[in-house]
Amino acid sequence: MTITVSTDGSALGNPNGPMGWAWADHDTHGADGHHHTGDCDAGGATSGTNQIGELCAVLEALRTHPGSEPLTIETDSQYAINCSTKWVHGWKKNGWRNSKKEPVKNAPLIKAIDREIRSRKGPVRFVWVKGHAGNAGNEKVDELARTYAEDARSGVRDGYLPAEGWQSVMDSPYTKGLEVPQDAQMLLDGELTAADYHDGRSMGGPGTMRDTDAATAHDTQGIQADTAARRPDDPIGRPTTDKAQETASTPDSATPSAQPAAAADPVTDGTAPEATHATQQQPSPTPTLAHTGLHVSGDVHITPPPASSPSFDGQPRRIRGYVEVDLLVDGDGSARLDDAPFLVAHLG
Repeated sequence: MTITVSTDGSALGNPNGPMGWAWADHDTHGADGHHHTGDCDAGGATSGTNQIGELCAVLEALRTHPGSEPLTIETDSQYAINCSTKWVHGWKKNGWRNSKKEPVKNAPLIKAIDREIRSRKGPVRFVWVKGHAGNAGNEKVDELARTYAEDARSGVRDGYLPAEGWQSVMDSPYTKGLEVPQDAQMLLDGELTAADYHDGRSMGGPGTMRDTDAATAHDTQGIQADTAARRPDDPIGRPTTDKAQETASTPDSATPSAQPAAAADPVTDGTAPEATHATQQQPSPTPTLAHTGLHVSGDVHITPPPASSPSFDGQPRRIRGYVEVDLLVDGDGSARLDDAPFLVAHLG
């Protein structure tokens, strides 16, 4: 039986705006294969690009479907398809340099996708579908990705990307406004496994994320290899060399004469807008937090509440961050919080 999954990425104000990604299974029992009652998942961040969102969706779909069944991934992104099936071969031969001898952008994600495809027992096939054209699968993941991007912008939900997604954003010029939740930083620092990071976040319920030790090690091997080449004094792990932006007119081909089967769609994938930003933003240090020995207890009220999100499913949502307090404390330890800001790690 072939498993069919739709994937999509979304960016608000692409590039350097809130970003989302999503995948959704097709119902194999439906007459036309597009009744979505199966599993799905979505994530995003406060800053990024459409291309990063597209690649995150493909990577998460692959990692959630590691079996021997044939897997078909439907996407409206020619960029994601070409990165996964065509351009990657030339990039590997040329040491992950494009036709201009520049480092390939979003390389952490593309390398991870390539590892997943090569290690998967079952075959993987990509099918391009036209976006916003009534395809039920495409419409569903578009809504999921866009909603998560909106929730990330409003602070209703924390950023949620695979480790390679966080790395790709951090390696890009689009870190302005990027907020890295505590658990994501722990994932990048090797203090949290990929399985534990996904636990409690996945929208699809039990069984949607691999939970074996072998799978976790496989998911993180590329991150560990990349980390060895990064500066030890850089808290966010940026590469030692500056990365120039690829242009919209020249694809990330291995050689100047190599041509992709299909050009990246500048509307869908954000290639043209991204190319207008040619300079690399300088690294910004993450804030340093220390324990004071004080503790706060009692009920709190979070605003805006989860129920204000269009994607609210009726279940409690976990948030991770820090509460900034400036208040008077009575002798017995009592105090009152009024609209205390809720903070997360912030870059840029």
